[in-house]
Order: sequence, then C-alpha cells, then structure tokens
Amino acid sequence: MSKHILAVLVENHAGVLSRVSGLFSRRGFNIDSLAVGVTEDPAVSRITIVVEGDEYIIEQVGKQLNKLIDVIKIREIDKGDSVSRELALIKVAADTASRSEILQLVEIFRAKIVDVSANTLTIEISGSLDKVKALEDMLNPFGIREIARTGMIALERGSKYISVADNAARHKRIAAK
Repeated sequence: MSKHILAVLVENHAGVLSRVSGLFSRRGFNIDSLAVGVTEDPAVSRITIVVEGDEYIIEQVGKQLNKLIDVIKIREIDKGDSVSRELALIKVAADTASRSEILQLVEIFRAKIVDVSANTLTIEISGSLDKVKALEDMLNPFGIREIARTGMIALERGSKYISVADNAARHKRIAAK
C-alpha cells in the first residue's frame, strides 16, 4: 500500500474537521498526516490529508468525503508533480560541549534556532518529510526532548490548482442550510 495526498476544500466553520476525521475513524482508515488552514477565500478551508491505502481505499474515501455537505471539492495530489513540505520544531538537549556540533547540523539542514536556554536549543525546520526525518535522526544522539510537527502540506506544480470553481453553486448550498 502506498501513501496518498488528498487536498479537500471545505466550508470554513465549526465542526467540519470533526466530521471529516470522524468519517475516517468510522471506516477504520488511519490518517498519517492532517493539516488544515484557511484558503485565499476566508469562507473555505483546505485540509491536506495523507492516508495509506490502495486505489480502492482512496476511491472509497473520496466517495465518503463527497457525501459530506461541507465538502466542496476533493483532489488527489500526485507526489511526483507537487511540492510538499512539513514544519517541525525540535527541542534538543544542548550543553556547552555539544552546542557547536548541533549548530553545524542546523546550518547544514538550513534550519534555524528559534529558542535557546541553558540546557536546550529549539530548532525550526521545514522541508520534505525525508529532510525533517534526517535532521531528527542526526539530533537523536544529543537527546531530543520534544517534537511538534505540522503534518504535510502540498500544492501541485505549475498552473494546476484546486479551487472553488463555481462560487454560485457553493453559495446556494450555504443559503439552503
């Protein structure tokens, strides 16, 4: 089974994320990554979901998502024809002896230090999942204290994009609620 990236445009109001994630749990599908944010239209949010499965599972997920009234549009994003990134904050133990080595790693990975304390450094990194994982692996020997990751976000390359094509139809649906 392979990982699939789904871009889902939804109405931006309370409870939508709960309904979308509930659909996955009811069907027994695991979400590997989930990121949500408002789009260029404040009435619309974009949910980027990474799910593992075969074509049949992805087709079923799409059909179930389309049944939700708050879902406007769904598109599977081709990993080979898209740009994807993840943001991570990594807090690592850093005594005076290890600080310079950690700073070199941060520079090599084009990450940055966003907080410094007597015993720790907090590092911000954005990039591909592989890049984030590679820095995490390199920092493990120093003692990672905490990690927070955003989950993957992705956009298709070039002039391809997902948007609300027919605003009139969307506004009719909102008015009918």
